[in-house]
Parts: sequence; structure tokens; C-alpha cells
Amino acid sequence: MTVFAPDSLELNRKLPLWYQVSQSLRASILGRSPEAPLRLPTEEQLAGHYGVSVLTMRQALKELELEGLITRHRRRGTFITPTARHGAPVRLLGSVDTIVAQQSGETITLLDHGPVPVPGELAEHFPGLAEVVRFRRVRHDPVSGEPANYAENLVHPEIADRIDPAALERWPMTKVLRDVAGVAVSRIANTVQARLADPPVARLLGVPLLSPILHITGVEYDERERAVDVARIHYRGDRFSFAVTMDATGE
Repeated sequence: MTVFAPDSLELNRKLPLWYQVSQSLRASILGRSPEAPLRLPTEEQLAGHYGVSVLTMRQALKELELEGLITRHRRRGTFITPTARHGAPVRLLGSVDTIVAQQSGETITLLDHGPVPVPGELAEHFPGLAEVVRFRRVRHDPVSGEPANYAENLVHPEIADRIDPAALERWPMTKVLRDVAGVAVSRIANTVQARLADPPVARLLGVPLLSPILHITGVEYDERERAVDVARIHYRGDRFSFAVTMDATGE
């Protein structure tokens, strides 16, 4: 039987391996083509593919099973759930690669892009600039087609000139910045707020006015510690929760 072939992953040894593997495999599953096989390789084959132990691979698969993306059958194997949908917690742990993986697999519609004045509340991130370039997008669940989140990215003009807007209908902004615009993204700082949907956001997400919204502001920095992008993402409160993992070992 033909098995599903997941994408490759460059591991960061400073972060939990099971988490990185689970997020990479998750992105591969959600971004697969309709004709792709549903059967996954064996635990041993997947462990070899990612370069991790079988125990690490087993923990990664357990995470995806809890999310409902896969089902595991003794003696038969592991299979992708055909009706798998997004709905896992928004996790803000990881390297740039795992953040890209977390954002992948959704259908993206680019609404518009162009120069706008720097918002007063974000002026500290763009010192000396009067304008930035704004890209507005809506991400849809690939199965149901329902809006999942609405994002606006405010990008440094020097960087925005190197972005192909068509690329933003295929990939997350972080990947476009790194792989298309050639930005060495050094770190991403996120803040999370609970908000109520105002009229524009409610309309774009297809929810009633004043519905709960999970709002994340992410600032991406280059190797010079210059803010190159500020993302403001509005997640539907009925589709996402927020989870964070902290290492308490003191190491």
C-alpha cells in the first residue's frame, strides 16, 4: 500500500524534538493534496525520516492523535483522518521552522496590500518611518472553507519591496520573509489578548458582532534586531484556544 510522504524538517536541538516533529507532520497533513495517501509510514520509518528516536516519534504521533488528525489501529497502522480540521491550541513555542509549520496548511486569500501610515501604537517598532506596507489576508479552513483567522502584516517598506504578493497566498508571512525576501528572521515576540470582534473583524471571520476573539500581535526581528514585520492576527474564539509550554528545569 502506498504511504503518505511527509515534508522534511531541520531540527533545533534546543527545543523539544517531539513538538517540532508533531508540528512539521501536522503541516504536511493539513497541506496534503486530495489524492495523497492516507496511510502514514510506520513509527520506525517516520523516526528515521525525521532523525529522532522511536519514543520521540511516538510522542509526536500521540499529540496528533489527540488533535484528531490521525487514527492508530493495532496491526493495521496509522492513518490520516480524512475529515481532519484545524482546531488545535495556538502554540507559541518553537523555532522559526516550527512557527512556519504551525501556520501552514490553511487556504489563504490576499485581500489587499499597500502603504499606510504607521499606527501610533506601533510607532516604537518603526522609528523614523511615516509609512509601512500593509498586507491583509484571511485564512480559511481547507476542509470546511470557513474563515479561521484574519491577519494584517505591517512590513518595513525596504522589506516589502522584495515581497511577491502572490507568495502570500501560498505561504505564511514568516516563510515569505525568510525564503522570498531573504530576511534572516532572528526572533519573534508575541503578545496575546482576548478581545471582542468589531464590525470589520466580525464580517471577515463570519461571526456575530462582539464575539470573543483571540488577538495575537507578533513582532518579527532581523539579525540587526530591527522590526521588519508586525503581524496582528485575529483568531475565531470558537475555533482556537491558547497554550504555552515553559521549561521549569532551570537549565
